[in-house]
Amino acid sequence: MSRRIVVSIGGNALEAGEGAFYQNLIKLETGVCKIVDLIENDYEVIISHGNGPQIGRILLENEMCKETPSIPLDVCVGMSQGMIGYYIEQVMRNELYKRGIRRGVVVVLTQVLVDKEDKCFRNPSKPIGPFYDKKRAAELESKGYILKEDSGRGYRRVVASPKPIEIIEIEEISELINRGFIVIACGGGGIPVIIDDKGILKGVSGVIDKDFSSSRLGQDVGADTLVMVTAVDQVALNFGKRDEILLDKISSVDLRRYIGEGHFASGSMLPKVEASIEFVESGEKREVIITSLNKIIEGVNGEEGTVIY
Repeated sequence: MSRRIVVSIGGNALEAGEGAFYQNLIKLETGVCKIVDLIENDYEVIISHGNGPQIGRILLENEMCKETPSIPLDVCVGMSQGMIGYYIEQVMRNELYKRGIRRGVVVVLTQVLVDKEDKCFRNPSKPIGPFYDKKRAAELESKGYILKEDSGRGYRRVVASPKPIEIIEIEEISELINRGFIVIACGGGGIPVIIDDKGILKGVSGVIDKDFSSSRLGQDVGADTLVMVTAVDQVALNFGKRDEILLDKISSVDLRRYIGEGHFASGSMLPKVEASIEFVESGEKREVIITSLNKIIEGVNGEEGTVIY
């Protein structure tokens, strides 16, 4: 029986640098080759992805084009789903073709239900877009944007990041998976929507953290493993310091303790470890692997990355 696995690719893991469109595509091709290796080894793979840097650029383009009406943030999330999903699907189809594997690949534009009273709408915390130095950050703040320092890498714009409650298209996603399709879903955490008093879906301004949406997706489709692909090979304590400690394998209980000790930055690793705990504690024998794009295979084989159980 195939082992069902969700591979969640971080938006930063897809980046090769500013203005490097084709370099990003080449980096994606390398990562997709690793995912196809999993498929060849009889893993049933579902793919999700982030959109932090990409949604930031869409917003910048939106704001620079003064002659056209502004596009709402939820619509921008949908645009990022289409853009990144298109890249992943095309690269994957090409790689499957090269290997003689006949499998369908489909991107599902995904809406995710959130609570309109979520406290995050009053305290934005989700970093999006490029990194800025202190001077440029101050200029943007003068225009009304909210920026926060992000793990020593510079300043980034932050927006509301509500927790996912329910994946609206989960029945359709599950049906496609069960019919043998390779599904790409919950891009950028999903388009955040609420249900109004009349039962009507409405988009809201925010970017759902893709780690929590990927956890929700994994639980809903009955995945055994969630692989979180990020910009680093492993989770670390005392990150970036002389006494940095890399974690190979850790229980959710110990991970909670390290969260309480303040080891993980809110804009980067904290949501990953919190979503990991949520996933592994949702069912028996579930595990999360956190690693980089190039170490996916080694991570799944227990040779690299951080395993959370």
